[in-house]
Amino acid sequence: MAEGLGVAASVIAVVDLSTKVISLCSQYYRDVKNARNDITRLEREISNLKHASKGVQQLLDHHKGAKLEASQKLRDALTDGSSQLEKLEQQLSSKSIRKAMSRVGIRALKWPFESKDVEKIIQDLGRCTQIISLGLQVDQTAILLQVDQNLVDADRKTVLDKLPIAKGAAFDSYAEQHNPTCHPDTRIELLRDIFDWAVNPEAEAIFWLNGMAGTGKSTISRTVARAFAETDHLGASFFFKRGEGDRGTMAAFFTTIAAQLARKKPACTSHIKNAIDADPNIVGKTMREQFEKLILEPLSRISPSAREFSPVVIIVDALDECEREADVKLMISLFSRAKTLQHLRLRIFVTSRPELPIRLGFRAIKGTYQDLVLHEIPEPVVEHDISAFLRHELAEIRDNYNGSVSENRQLPRTWPDQSDIKILAEMAIPLFIFAATVCRFIADRRCGNPDKQLREVLDYRTKSQESQLDATYLPVLNQLLVGLSTKKKNEVLEQFQGVVGSIIMLASPLSTCALARLLADWSQYLQTLEGHNGWVNSVTFSHDSVFVASASNDGTVRLWRTDTGDCVQILKGHNDWVNSVTFSHDSVFVASASTDYTVRLWRTDTGDCVQIFEGHSESVNSVAFSHNSAFITSASNDRTVRLWRADTGDCIQIFKGHSNWVFSVAFSHDSAFIASASVDNTVRL
Repeated sequence: MAEGLGVAASVIAVVDLSTKVISLCSQYYRDVKNARNDITRLEREISNLKHASKGVQQLLDHHKGAKLEASQKLRDALTDGSSQLEKLEQQLSSKSIRKAMSRVGIRALKWPFESKDVEKIIQDLGRCTQIISLGLQVDQTAILLQVDQNLVDADRKTVLDKLPIAKGAAFDSYAEQHNPTCHPDTRIELLRDIFDWAVNPEAEAIFWLNGMAGTGKSTISRTVARAFAETDHLGASFFFKRGEGDRGTMAAFFTTIAAQLARKKPACTSHIKNAIDADPNIVGKTMREQFEKLILEPLSRISPSAREFSPVVIIVDALDECEREADVKLMISLFSRAKTLQHLRLRIFVTSRPELPIRLGFRAIKGTYQDLVLHEIPEPVVEHDISAFLRHELAEIRDNYNGSVSENRQLPRTWPDQSDIKILAEMAIPLFIFAATVCRFIADRRCGNPDKQLREVLDYRTKSQESQLDATYLPVLNQLLVGLSTKKKNEVLEQFQGVVGSIIMLASPLSTCALARLLADWSQYLQTLEGHNGWVNSVTFSHDSVFVASASNDGTVRLWRTDTGDCVQILKGHNDWVNSVTFSHDSVFVASASTDYTVRLWRTDTGDCVQIFEGHSESVNSVAFSHNSAFITSASNDRTVRLWRADTGDCIQIFKGHSNWVFSVAFSHDSAFIASASVDNTVRL
């Protein structure tokens, strides 16, 4: 701020001094005829400096003036110009000159400078003017660019507000964050081939990477997506996942791709917005229309200068997990039109199992795609990659184990032997999923130390050479049976056969919910979520069924993944029992009610507490979200129900009428009504 005031003061000084010096020059111009050419040139240069300085003032007066970096840094040039003008003023108005002329009886002025002096003054002032003018150009350009950016931001917001998005589909989404990418020493040649394809102007528009289950297709997709994102070539990514809402269908596929393009490629944002403005119902139209209007046409309308941003890469992973076969074949057909774009290279990278509908889809566009079959990569290459993966993972397991036990129990730095890694790699070929499963088993401390676990796996190489399934699952099963009675062993075997057997036998993978419906007695042994240290008082599902939230007397709320049973967040902040928990309808937030008289609002992705709702004078027993997630209601032992704004935490309504504790509360689906249940034997609406 002080620097800004200094610049403003310097501008005022330059403008004032310029005016005075120009006025003095005018007097000399009248009286000194033999110096008029020098005087005219000097006046012109001073006027240029004055004009440039006024330009700085106008920019500083702009509402973004404080943020204009170039203009804020012109103090030195302005100070230099001001000092030169001040010196000129002193010389041109010098009393000694005037007195000397008066003594000899001459009233006319004498020009105090030689032509060479004037030339140097003009050069010095011109240098100041040039520096100031360059600063003006920089900041004027910055303002224009900011205006353009504001328009792009406004268009982007409009697009994102109107396009349905499949939650968790992008490679960098919260749902995908813990999934692995390729180890640096693996898949080197394959990744090089993919990157060469993307940048080759003569290559086909589509690259189809296919392979059987467990060969590492999704890991490769995440690696490729991250690499292209780092070079700003990633346009969009969509990771299909069967049973995960919109991630399992084409319903929001093209709208999700378009939304990501609008976010990552500003050059096409306005064109996507124009398509939505022209047809507000485009999000409900056919796949073909959505592709043409939201993807192909906006990209085709980008100016030729966008060539520098080529290629634009779209990643589509696990296409075989899309539920409708006809939609899969149509999507492949539509993407084959990517080669028609003139001004930029659109590249689509697709991974899938070689399922029949997908094979038929690609057969229909023969000659327009490049493909590679993962399970046909030469065995030595696969063995090298799996060995590198095992070497890295087992070294990490060793270091983690050694860091948690006494020195006499630590594994040697040479563990595991290279011969053991070679055997494991041979057992795994061509399945990376085998290697990953083995590493998880060896790392599981509940079963024993890593070396003992490794020996268990290696023993099954000789016992079950005919079956990788035996080598994968029998070590795990045997650990589950250790120390159990015959009756309990039979129960575990029956459960293991029901759950794992069904998963193995399925031709296509099913979601957890679909498996639950398939197996009538599934629910009794699906997951046991353990971790709380007190009674669990409340439990609820997120609306996409991906998470479960639980509230406990230990003062915490826990978030669990339904597919794995892993606890992904522990929400700490309440200082007494937590009685109730609920998800917002977009699953972004969790609200919890506690005996500590408060309701807390938490972000599910970070675990941060973003609001504390205070006002109840006794224990809060129940909490609920409105269906638009804008409001929260809570019920308390203080006999009231309160209505809160979720975004600000403000209490906007207190409902009184119950004569005893209020134990439960709920919103109607249109959010127009609240129902409450009380110990006073009544329900109130």
